[in-house]
Amino acid sequence: MEALDEAEEVEQTPEDVISLNRSDFLDDLETDVTVEEASVPSDVPDFDWSSIDTSHLPSSYKTNSRQEKELLQLADHFLQQYTHLCPDRKPLFIHPPNECGVQKFVSTTVRPTLLPYPELYYWSGCASFVCDYLVMEPLKCPITPPSSLYSPTTILKYQRGNCFDFTVLLCSLLIGAGYDAYCVHGYATLEMCSLDQTQELCPLLRKPPEVPEEEDPNKYRIKYPLEPQSKFELQQKAKKEEEIEPAQEEEREEEVEVEKPKRDPLHGLRVHAWVLVLSGKRKVPETFFINPFTGNHHSTTDECFLGIESIWNHRNYWVNMQDCRKGCKDLSFDLSDPVCWEIMFSESNKTSELPIESPKKDTDDMVSDPSDALVQWGPCMEPSICLTSLLLTAEYANPFSQGKKVILYNKAKLEKWAAYANGDGLVERLTVYADSDRTEEVEVKEWFKHREDLLYMREVNKQTQLITDHFRPGHPLLLKAHSYTSLEPETGHTVEFYHTARVDDLWKRFENATEMTEYFVGREDFLHMRHIEFGERDKKMEKAGITADANPRPIVQIKEYFHRNPEKPADEDIEERIFMVIDDIIQLTYHLEVHDTIASKVVFCRVIGREKREDEIFLSRENSVKYQPWSSEKHKNMLHLYDLLWQLRAEQKELKQQVRDSEAEV
Repeated sequence: MEALDEAEEVEQTPEDVISLNRSDFLDDLETDVTVEEASVPSDVPDFDWSSIDTSHLPSSYKTNSRQEKELLQLADHFLQQYTHLCPDRKPLFIHPPNECGVQKFVSTTVRPTLLPYPELYYWSGCASFVCDYLVMEPLKCPITPPSSLYSPTTILKYQRGNCFDFTVLLCSLLIGAGYDAYCVHGYATLEMCSLDQTQELCPLLRKPPEVPEEEDPNKYRIKYPLEPQSKFELQQKAKKEEEIEPAQEEEREEEVEVEKPKRDPLHGLRVHAWVLVLSGKRKVPETFFINPFTGNHHSTTDECFLGIESIWNHRNYWVNMQDCRKGCKDLSFDLSDPVCWEIMFSESNKTSELPIESPKKDTDDMVSDPSDALVQWGPCMEPSICLTSLLLTAEYANPFSQGKKVILYNKAKLEKWAAYANGDGLVERLTVYADSDRTEEVEVKEWFKHREDLLYMREVNKQTQLITDHFRPGHPLLLKAHSYTSLEPETGHTVEFYHTARVDDLWKRFENATEMTEYFVGREDFLHMRHIEFGERDKKMEKAGITADANPRPIVQIKEYFHRNPEKPADEDIEERIFMVIDDIIQLTYHLEVHDTIASKVVFCRVIGREKREDEIFLSRENSVKYQPWSSEKHKNMLHLYDLLWQLRAEQKELKQQVRDSEAEV
């Protein structure tokens, strides 16, 4: 751009008349159109910015130094050239007044800062902090930039601001963390400008992308034929679908008409500010946008972003010279291209390090190049006032100025609290609804922090009333998850454990009034499941008021299932073991070899007509049944069966005690 030494008087051309008519139309819109801002809750009180206290601010906020005055002169000169060469473009947002009413160049408002919190070293942590810590305020006029731009110091203190305030603060944190970030002044959709997410799917409900299965590279692999299907059945099914389709299409059209948002009369004119992060620094693979209101990242081709006027960081200012009639999807973000981006201060090829919140030697030294004032940027603030000192640890841990934050999504509502705000440690709750009006609850998910029992998430199915609690490692009972409908005993409980930390390698247990099932992983004896059946308690003892501990449920049967032990022969390796406690029957079923078709079995029965004694085992050919077609001679020996029965009796006694211990643990 060539410098204009004197203001020239230009005659009005037809194009100028058209631009004047456009400006008159925009003025009418500003005065006549009333815009509904769906994002601002009714319970958020209006804030009077004219009443803020600026007495504590340093003198650099209230006056301009010589370097800043030079910057403002350069900005004015650049603005005059831009207005002359691009009369149809809107005025640039380049040097608005600050909270003290003093004009400041926008680049001096960006203050790179690295806060001492690990989460704020990454862009996602910075974005989440800004959108949670600040309360969103809409622009007074939706089609023009704000009349002023407050410093991040004031925005942090009062925890509220518009999209430009959000953007400057977020950009300051990102540059301080080492990202190549820029503030963007442009245009966006109504939903993005007003923080209306009621038509969007909640990010917590988005399913991860499916990984496609790799095709078998072996082209000679045998392809088995598909299951045969009847052509007549397929024809009948197609006829039914043709009959149902018209009714389904009508229902879909009605749903679309109900959910379809109304046309925005200001589409393409709504001003918005967001952050641009270029690829390169901090190993960012691809350039992307960040919406400061939500903290979400967006592709540069996202249709919600409709155009860009200008961008800036703490060093320079660029004007977009590209066509935005198709939004931002075709824009080039090569800032060194003078055809696409008009730069205010020409930059040298030498790279310099980013200044990050450090004391400065002397802010009044002579600056040979006026653009060097941006490099020193000392006149912006005094070193005694910085973002690090303003953001205390307590305020960082409690980011919500209203106590909580509520975000409405499509058929969902997300609520957030600060840690320790609730007595039960609740920090986040997601409620999923069946309808768009959010009246019928389907599912509720809650997240917790800093609980003694290490509970971190709870899922509640409102239709089945099933509750599932999830625990972190370190619980006294090594709990991982607990599913239940009631905390009363014997009402249906499913418990998962961190099995690698348990001595018995128990992974999962299910219990109700009549049965209990336990699942094991990685046991040395290859046991993987145990199933217990219970009988009814003695009703006479229940009527007498005796507690459940003194009147336990009788154990009817215990079944155990084992994986194959390759070190044993199949007819010596037990697959299933059944203890029928009341009937006094023990049944063993062995594994099969590869060539076997019938499993070996051994059954020990009670002798009819003989009294049962505690320490006595009576074995005869009448009460023992064995079928071992592939076994050796030793398995047919009665002494071997006698020793086996002794061993099983002892294990049955231990099993009954383990079942009672499991009941007590539940």
